[in-house]
Amino acid sequence: MTAKKHGSPSLIHCQEPVGTTESRVTLPGGRGAKLYSEAVGGEKNLKRFKLTVKSRDNHSPETIKELLKAKINPTEIKVGIHIFKSLRNGKVIIETNSKEEIEFLEKDTNAKCRGDLEANIHTLTKPRLIVLNIREDISTTNLEDTLLAQTPYLHLRKGNIVAKFSYKTKKQIQNLVMKVGAQTRKLLIQKIKLVWQICKIEDYVVATRCFKCSRFNHRFRDCRGEVTCPLCAGTHTLKECTYDL
Repeated sequence: MTAKKHGSPSLIHCQEPVGTTESRVTLPGGRGAKLYSEAVGGEKNLKRFKLTVKSRDNHSPETIKELLKAKINPTEIKVGIHIFKSLRNGKVIIETNSKEEIEFLEKDTNAKCRGDLEANIHTLTKPRLIVLNIREDISTTNLEDTLLAQTPYLHLRKGNIVAKFSYKTKKQIQNLVMKVGAQTRKLLIQKIKLVWQICKIEDYVVATRCFKCSRFNHRFRDCRGEVTCPLCAGTHTLKECTYDL
């Protein structure tokens, strides 16, 4: 089948391979045939492995890059670098295409730049869920066993649920926060029976806020901004604020 786009000389040829229902697309310019999913997805489907490098002496990202270039040779250690760029928080991020490469790069960087830099591989954080309005006899010690006993139809595995802490709201409603695996999260996002109650389980999301600059998504130790009051946005700390509500 040949399709011609109106008003354009470019041609897109779709050929259906034998044994599959997915069409192959010949891109304009004759750049070879790909499965439609490959042509649309491109490099987005590739899994990347990330390493963050930070300075021990508050060096700028550019200085961190120069130190890495001076002491680390990707060709010698046979590591392919996909991304090498500065971040706003003063760190440098490096991406490779394999777990083995990123682990070797982390080890080599920490060994050769021990006094100046610190490298850490990105690890996926497990989702946190909150169980709303639970009974007082449900605690961090018995939550997992209770869920496993009362929801056999979910086929949950012991060890995939880690209860972290519980707390009471101003209305004296008790909630409990737990950490779970990605697949377990999909199963638990619903209403669940706990003893005699029906409890709702939702994602527990708390934004990280810096105590120094009052901005979000980073911590005080990584802050490179100026002191800003979270109440009045002045150049002082919250304790020093004289703003009267």
